[in-house]
Amino acid sequence: MLHSHRTPLVLALLALLACCFLYAFAGVPKPPAHWQWIDIASEASIALMAGVWFVLVLSSRPPGRVTALLAAGLAGLMLGACADCLDEFFSVPKGQLWNHVIESGLTLAGMITLTCGLLDWRREQFMLNEHLHKRERLFRDHRSFDALTQVGDADYLRAQLRIEHERGSGPACCLLMVDIDSFHLINRAHGQREGDRLLQAVTHILLLNLRRTDLLCRYAGDRFAILLPATDADTARALAEQLRRAVATLRHHTHGGGDALQVTVRYAVRHVDIEPRQLLKEINRALERRMPQPAPGADDASSFAAPA
Repeated sequence: MLHSHRTPLVLALLALLACCFLYAFAGVPKPPAHWQWIDIASEASIALMAGVWFVLVLSSRPPGRVTALLAAGLAGLMLGACADCLDEFFSVPKGQLWNHVIESGLTLAGMITLTCGLLDWRREQFMLNEHLHKRERLFRDHRSFDALTQVGDADYLRAQLRIEHERGSGPACCLLMVDIDSFHLINRAHGQREGDRLLQAVTHILLLNLRRTDLLCRYAGDRFAILLPATDADTARALAEQLRRAVATLRHHTHGGGDALQVTVRYAVRHVDIEPRQLLKEINRALERRMPQPAPGADDASSFAAPA
């Protein structure tokens, strides 16, 4: 992955060489008798380790804000420690403060930048952990998952619906069904592989905008089912609208280039208060009606357009 970070690597190397040349030409060499080997060993070790961490970060992460902050902070610590080590070999005439500015300034700037990078990395890890936690319920039974989208399949959904029905959740649990309209036209125009990429993209958008307790499954084809425990119909409809807005931000370009694909999505909401087979039949029937406005009652279906 280092080939994608050539610029920061070159800049760090040039800065390191510039620091060495600056001390060599502007400083006065100290006699070996004045060298403090303990200080040299400790400061050189800090510079070396910061450099190793700098390379490790770049070799293990893709380009981005977090990577840039971590790398810049470690580079600052490396250069500050390097300048501190060179100060043991060269003395700077009195009245010139540039060596103190380099040593202290780069070290302080590196620590601040590294701290900002670690805070962003912490937020990034929380988001990834949240994403993985949403899949935890699925991975407890890893045999019932969809190979393409890596979420639960229809059999797993039916099993969870039976559990909720036997538990008697009733109005406290809802099922949300989401469908991509005219998906067959996308497959016909761009091929099944491109359609699969779109399904994966929509899956990730849905997962990232669901709560920790919600369960996303691929029901069939381009149809997704979301089980919402401890959720009433009003909350389920609000969540459906949130998912609509999230999908609307997706821009999906095919490998062939061109404009982003235009996708229409419909959803239906139903209480989990009847037998699973009848429940799925009713919510699919509500979804097929493609009502333009939500209708009052137990069933609710709506359609919306989202550029994907």
